[in-house]
Amino acid sequence: MDCAAEESEIRHALASVPGIRGLGFQLAARTLAIDAPADVLPAALAAIRKAGFDPEPLDAASVAAAPADGLLRLGGALALAVGAEGVAFFAPDTQAFRALGMVVAAAAIGLAGFSTYRKGLAALRQGRLNINALMTVAVTGAFLIGQWPEAAMVMALYAVAELIEARAVDRARNAIQGLLALAPDTAEVRQPDGRWAVAACADVPLGATVRVKPGARIPLDGTVAAGTSAVNQAPVTGESIPVDKGVGDAVFAGTINDTGLLEVTVTAAASNTTLARIIHAVEQAQGARAPTQQFVDRFAAVYTPAVFVAALLVAVLGPWALGWGGMEALYKALVLLVIACPCALVIATPVTVVSALASAARRGILIKGGVYLEDAHRLRAVALDKTGTLTEGRPRLVAQEVLATTAPAAQVLGWAAALAGHSDHPVSRAIAQGLHDTAGSAAEQAGPAVQGFTALAGRGVQGQVDGRTLVLGNHRLIEERGLCSPALEARLAAHEQQGRTVTLLADGAEVLAVLAVADTIKPSSREAVAQLRALGVATVMLTGDNATTARTIAHEAGLDEARGNLLPEEKLAAIEALQAQHGAHVAMVGDGINDAPALARADIGFAMGGAGTDTAMEAADVVIMNDDLRRIPEVIRLSRHTRGVLVQNIVIALGIKAVFLVLAVAGHASMWMAVFADMGASLIVVANGLRLLRGARA
Repeated sequence: MDCAAEESEIRHALASVPGIRGLGFQLAARTLAIDAPADVLPAALAAIRKAGFDPEPLDAASVAAAPADGLLRLGGALALAVGAEGVAFFAPDTQAFRALGMVVAAAAIGLAGFSTYRKGLAALRQGRLNINALMTVAVTGAFLIGQWPEAAMVMALYAVAELIEARAVDRARNAIQGLLALAPDTAEVRQPDGRWAVAACADVPLGATVRVKPGARIPLDGTVAAGTSAVNQAPVTGESIPVDKGVGDAVFAGTINDTGLLEVTVTAAASNTTLARIIHAVEQAQGARAPTQQFVDRFAAVYTPAVFVAALLVAVLGPWALGWGGMEALYKALVLLVIACPCALVIATPVTVVSALASAARRGILIKGGVYLEDAHRLRAVALDKTGTLTEGRPRLVAQEVLATTAPAAQVLGWAAALAGHSDHPVSRAIAQGLHDTAGSAAEQAGPAVQGFTALAGRGVQGQVDGRTLVLGNHRLIEERGLCSPALEARLAAHEQQGRTVTLLADGAEVLAVLAVADTIKPSSREAVAQLRALGVATVMLTGDNATTARTIAHEAGLDEARGNLLPEEKLAAIEALQAQHGAHVAMVGDGINDAPALARADIGFAMGGAGTDTAMEAADVVIMNDDLRRIPEVIRLSRHTRGVLVQNIVIALGIKAVFLVLAVAGHASMWMAVFADMGASLIVVANGLRLLRGARA
């Protein structure tokens, strides 16, 4: 199965087989998954063979790109074709030498064209016209009218072009399969007696502990059980900078352990690692044909019979209408058939789409299908969730003010850190971590002891530090203690208008410090929003957070609009309103869980941080494997580039055909020129499509 036209032939052949529930074609991998009861398989295989193909049920081994003897066979065919040409040009024009030349030409056609003839004759018997039928008629006709050297050379060159095209498709396929090869086949596994032994990754059970040495690739998904290291996650997330990993952190198969020895508890089987799921999703995406590919397939289904009819008219009407000789008209008709083969047209789209999907996967962008790859260029608005998408998704200490008049500032902040460190509340943890980071080397010293620690439900915490009874709590707690003043209220209002959560440290007499916590914007968010606006895409925040916080974050990120206090169903309504405003070209970016309704309703749903997350993998049309929002404009740019290449390929394929069709009718094109035109157009569009793979290395 070398091209989309042959995929259509197989699909047509299986349409009449009862019991088949579905077909899953992966053209780049040359595989077909048949969803049917086991007893249907013999009938399905027979139908495929009747169509002229040779199906081979898969085992665990990979599919070879071509038989080992393919190059030798085609090399022999090409040598025989050259020999036939030599006999025609240089040998005496006697019956014996003509017979010798015909035998040599027939041998070349047999070596090079066996597969083409088998498929072509099967198509002709069933009354269908495809590429192989065109070549079968053209080569046979040329041989019968005495153009046997050209017939041999045309078939040999056509077979060589088919092989080159197949190898080009393999290159696109291997760009994806190469990702899977990143994960090692074996792992060092801890045995019950404490020893370490090498085992195949496929045999390592969940919960086992594997050891990963510095410089080695991590064999399986898991969590760090012991050790710290920097891990290069580029194969999975596309991040160029290694990520620090410690106990409890997730690691992924295929990533590289840079510095320290790690012990990892396995959390996913070898067949279900994040890397394996990426490969599977991209392969599934290849099976879903892009809009341009669907158009090309429909066009080719009409174009091929039309060309056959045109050639027939040239052969029949040429002598009567234009005064050509019978053999001249027949030869021009055969040249027309060779030129008109739609190989370049039908192969251009799948190679381009697969190359773009592979390029995106290498950069940590998982696109679920060619339809989303193509449609991204049409986006006019992007709606973004706030928490975890635009922002870090966790509170951080962003401001601190010491108001105490009876103690040094450093001591007051030490009291706040001590109290906050005894609480598990996210805001308290953010304060403790923020004060720890601010203190620097001083933070390594033991802080003041806390006695009588008590949690005040809904308000804060209380404890004794350095002999003082202190509280660390919210605005309400301070009001209840009677410690508010107009000046303090104004200070708190200024923080709250910026979307901050304010916590206050106080004793029985005064407020000692004001500590403001907020969910901060990711470093990449501002740049991503700026890139989207530069692409002419409007940006809107949809969040369940309050309107004040939404406006603050939107202003900091440079968004065009912010809508707060939205429930999930209200986010869905907001997406529908944006679609009405922007002509149904709207994307939603979220975490793949809380934003599921809006992600499903948007024209394209982007899930952030999909590495290791099954829900995000399944919920969205495009998964950004890390949390870098800059991948969103990157997808749009890739889509626009892909769209441009697709248009270029269609114009090139049809343009070359049109020029040579005119030359053929005018009598200025031979069958040699025709096959070179067909082969040249195919190679040009394939090479143009493969340019998209270079983006993966950028």
